Amino acid sequence: MQNDSYDLIVIGSGAAGMIAAIKAARDNKKVLLLEKLPKIGSKLKATGGGRCNLSNTLDDSDFMKSFGRNGRFMATAIEHLNHKSLITFFKEIGVDTHIPDGFRIFPKTHSSSTIIEALEKELIKLNVTILCNSKVTKILTKDNKVVGVETNSTNYETTNIILATGGLGYPKLGSTGDGYELSSQIGHKITNLHPAMMPLLTKENWQSSCRADTIAKAHIKINLPKAKKLKAIGDLIFTSNGLRGPVILDFAREITPFLDKYNEVPILINMVKGKNEDEILAYLKKQSKVETYTNIIEQLNNILPQSISIELCKLIGANINLKFNKLDGTIRDKLVKIIANTPFTIIGHDGFKMAMITRGGISLKQIEPKTMQSKIIKGLYFCGEIIDLDGPCGGYNLQWSFSSGYLAGCLYLNQIGYNDTHE
Repeated sequence: MQNDSYDLIVIGSGAAGMIAAIKAARDNKKVLLLEKLPKIGSKLKATGGGRCNLSNTLDDSDFMKSFGRNGRFMATAIEHLNHKSLITFFKEIGVDTHIPDGFRIFPKTHSSSTIIEALEKELIKLNVTILCNSKVTKILTKDNKVVGVETNSTNYETTNIILATGGLGYPKLGSTGDGYELSSQIGHKITNLHPAMMPLLTKENWQSSCRADTIAKAHIKINLPKAKKLKAIGDLIFTSNGLRGPVILDFAREITPFLDKYNEVPILINMVKGKNEDEILAYLKKQSKVETYTNIIEQLNNILPQSISIELCKLIGANINLKFNKLDGTIRDKLVKIIANTPFTIIGHDGFKMAMITRGGISLKQIEPKTMQSKIIKGLYFCGEIIDLDGPCGGYNLQWSFSSGYLAGCLYLNQIGYNDTHE
């Protein structure tokens, strides 16, 4: 091993890796940041369509709940860096933020380049050594302790490594699962990996006639016995071969594990802001009394776009030239039911190449949540998407990357001792 030695080596230059390197360098650590791509922050540049939704204004408790049953794992990380302190951090390095919709936090420029440039400037100011085109091929250990890394060009000594290589989403931006391989080589368990936050493909194709319409506050649930509690609400967009929109991006993380198991996943969509069958029936009966309405499509106009109303009527064989009260009783029942719960069958997706995040990762059971360090390898830390913890869209995952990276960068191993964190 050559004589290049550092207090800390950070592998990966996404949001988590860069803030980890900055925190450690501010604490007077000699830091090396390794990135396998020609430039740092490639995936961060694409975040939020390039607008970079940094976080949101949820309080810490509700923020963690949004990540599901494992959300409490991030308690210490959020205590160190929540959305308020993240705003302060960026203000300190020259980035002004704002909250245009009262919830999502963006840089005022609405450009991820602003964030990357500010982080890079701070890294340089703190004398962090940045090496791009440097792919780590092995984490070197001795007696279950970190001693260095092996790269495609040379080796480096260190007693601390932060692994911030991301997941499998958007592989063209560098997320190819390198961190999973590096971790498994030294004994860490990787949970099942699933693509998440992406459009979904359906068996049905009638929705291709409705692509001009966005459905606000659509309610979606999985129609399987083991998934009755899984629900989502948000804007829905139809595509030529499936579904997309914010609600689908969010809910994909729940659907893809079932898709791997069953090949097809039935879902039900309520496109009338959650109105139940009784409310829909009462509405249609009331609309039938309006003399200016001559058919069911006109009656549905206030709750559904015309294109969707026509397609739903076709699906159940309803005559679109009749009013609701003139339809056969069986057809009326079918229409009410299909409006309340429109069925779709999810049959696939475009894989990790279109996935913004990865569901699954390094097992939480092998990571100390108060420090982000490995429970089995002294001096090894994890942060960001590589960990088995993911949230919905809306700044959740980027905040988690920053928070976990900041906590990892504290290097509590050196301050309180490895054994103290494993009592």
